[in-house]
Amino acid sequence: MALKPDRIETQTDVSFFSDAIATRGGVASVKTAGSGVSMDDSSAVVEYTAALANANPVGILVNDVVDLDLTRQHINWHKDEVQKGGKVTLLQLGQVTTSNLDSTAVPSAGSGAFVHNNGNISTSGGGARVGTFLSSKDSDGYAKVAINIA
Repeated sequence: MALKPDRIETQTDVSFFSDAIATRGGVASVKTAGSGVSMDDSSAVVEYTAALANANPVGILVNDVVDLDLTRQHINWHKDEVQKGGKVTLLQLGQVTTSNLDSTAVPSAGSGAFVHNNGNISTSGGGARVGTFLSSKDSDGYAKVAINIA
């Protein structure tokens, strides 16, 4: 799963942490019910929620979250990696081309985009609406999505 670099970032949020390994391009949801208010509040944690009922979307994850032994190697800044437990960038308003799609989703331009299990995006309701599809899936499994998570 991945996020192509041709994205438009109109509004992002950098006040959340991620304590799980994750690949960019999916819908991150709040992990803790009373997540923090300040910029460095450690209770402001996001994750790719496995259960749709618990998904409270905050934004599209723009970083890869990795778990590296930093005494042996360094973060690859060119790949926009973030160490597990660090702050992540979440796109809340803009446009992305992602392959983090529900395997049964058949998107078409103009159809609604909804959060699905494990941070994926689906065409069917059930989860919160996160935007609108701007294309169908291409041969590599990517689709363009206008994101609007307010």
